[in-house]
Amino acid sequence: MNDILPDVSGTWRYLETVVRDIVQSYGYSEIRLPLLERTELFRRSIGEVTDIVEKEMYTFLDRNDESLTLRPEATAGVVRAGITNGLLHNQRQKLWTTGPMFRYEKPQKGRYRQFYQFDVEALGFEGPDIDAELIIMCARMWRALGISKLKLEINSLGTAESRTQYRDILIEYFSSVKSQLDEDSIRRLEQNPLRILDSKNPEMQAVVEAAPVMIDYLDEESSKHFQELRSLLDAAGVAYTVNPRLVRGLDYYSRTVFEWVTDALGSQGAVCSGGRYDGLVEKLGGRATPAIGWAMGIERFVALYEACGGKAPATDADVYIVAVGDGALEQAFAIAEELRDKVADIRVEVNLGGGSFKSQLKRADKSNAEYALILGEQEIAQKCVGLKPLRSTEDQSSIAFETLAETLAGLLRKA
Repeated sequence: MNDILPDVSGTWRYLETVVRDIVQSYGYSEIRLPLLERTELFRRSIGEVTDIVEKEMYTFLDRNDESLTLRPEATAGVVRAGITNGLLHNQRQKLWTTGPMFRYEKPQKGRYRQFYQFDVEALGFEGPDIDAELIIMCARMWRALGISKLKLEINSLGTAESRTQYRDILIEYFSSVKSQLDEDSIRRLEQNPLRILDSKNPEMQAVVEAAPVMIDYLDEESSKHFQELRSLLDAAGVAYTVNPRLVRGLDYYSRTVFEWVTDALGSQGAVCSGGRYDGLVEKLGGRATPAIGWAMGIERFVALYEACGGKAPATDADVYIVAVGDGALEQAFAIAEELRDKVADIRVEVNLGGGSFKSQLKRADKSNAEYALILGEQEIAQKCVGLKPLRSTEDQSSIAFETLAETLAGLLRKA
């Protein structure tokens, strides 16, 4: 688990703000969820035979001997909240949430045991139009942030019924090459052979590549859904590749699945992934409800943004107030509060801890502020401040207290 320090937290905040604003412009509303859920929620939703449930969850007994788990992902919590609070009965919901998730994984660059996700979910929408909207929304985010090193992969997993037929075909295939399977794959062969397709073992890739593909066994309705989604993406100018090996790592997915992947961060990996989970609400005790969503790992998102040359807008102070002499600090606080009241979005830093005029000017320069406002006994007597540009060679000028806010507003608009 890692600390997000001030030198990078500004980039995080900027990217989260851009994503939030775009998501909300499509009509999605925020939901805030607890970090802890009953363990059974994740076992039932994610699936018993998954790496997350088998190896990665932080699970413990509370004082009532009830098994609780730090959330490893957000979708199950969103569905649980929808059922618990009556948000899904004869309703449709477009929701987003963000925050920390927890998985006991091997730490590596960009992958931590506490990691952050931005999560978007749409519940109650049946057609491929909502699938397309969620994918198009992602494409808009990449354009808004100048991120170009991404490509979209899509696939369809069909319905539960068509997957049952495909499951039998996979069992037959993998049983014929059982001697080439690793221990995890042999264990999953009878329970959930689709998980074998998600194997990251390099020695298994040839076997996996030769396996039958789900898209050849889709039911008619799923095939039509997938074709309509492709038509909508084509019409919107969103480029994609159909990847028949894309199955996603969670049991609850059905029909559409997709990933935005990049090779700009070393080995190719997903930055934003999602898909349909039409059976999950019913599985968790609610009425049958179609649903789809995506999740984006913020650590990888930040790393990709920086790899594409992105830089968050500066959050340095606009003005730094240098206060030297009797009564100067009191006047500095009064001026700072007046500027915050009258000048929109101005960032004002007051020198704290005293110091000589020279040392305070050094602090002002180090703050990266555009201007230093100088307050000494002479300035206070004359009801003015010295305005010293710090990022140009312009001369220092004297500005009356009563016109300071208006003057700075004009200067900062030009900047």
